[in-house]
Amino acid sequence: MQSTRRLGLVLGPLLFILTLLFVHPAGLSKEANAILASTLWIAVWWITEAIPIPVTSLLPIVLFPLTGGLDLQRTTAAFAHRLIFLFIGGFIIALAIEKWNLHKRIALNIINFIGTNMSKIILGFMVATAFLSMWISNTATAVMMLPIGMAIIHQMNVNEHTSSETVLFFGKALMISIAYSASIGGVSTLIGTPPNLVLAGVVQKIYGVEISFE
Repeated sequence: MQSTRRLGLVLGPLLFILTLLFVHPAGLSKEANAILASTLWIAVWWITEAIPIPVTSLLPIVLFPLTGGLDLQRTTAAFAHRLIFLFIGGFIIALAIEKWNLHKRIALNIINFIGTNMSKIILGFMVATAFLSMWISNTATAVMMLPIGMAIIHQMNVNEHTSSETVLFFGKALMISIAYSASIGGVSTLIGTPPNLVLAGVVQKIYGVEISFE
């Protein structure tokens, strides 16, 4: 891991310099070339985590104006877009839910209401996961629901009346149901998944149509 970070630490700036000096595709403007070089540097540091990712995400504020790819005002304006703050709000909600174990309460109450046989437990997990994924990132929802599902699978595994084949089948079905229902719930609202916010921003910029919660 350390060697990968060291490699990325050197490779990022190296690709940046080489692209600026020697890579000039036909039809690509000087500004676009600068953006390409900066993007390569940022991508390498992001993938290798050469420095903390939050710090890497701030590199455009330095690189874009420095290389002439984009002026400082337009660069920083992208960081202050209203959809970014909406996205941050979703993360704050996710942290609050995780801190107070609200996701466990919601999941267990829904399962208790729906029923406790295998098919109903899976249905309960799907309903709970989809509901939570409407308000926080679908990836975060799946990660929060996973330990609850694993605990139930473990409880079934220690039950002498349940065969190992049944537990294995149930475990696979439960994990798949969590993944699919997180994706399903994620497309329901703007903050359900990051691509929703990206789409809303693109549609508003190109077509002038605002996609909101209404």
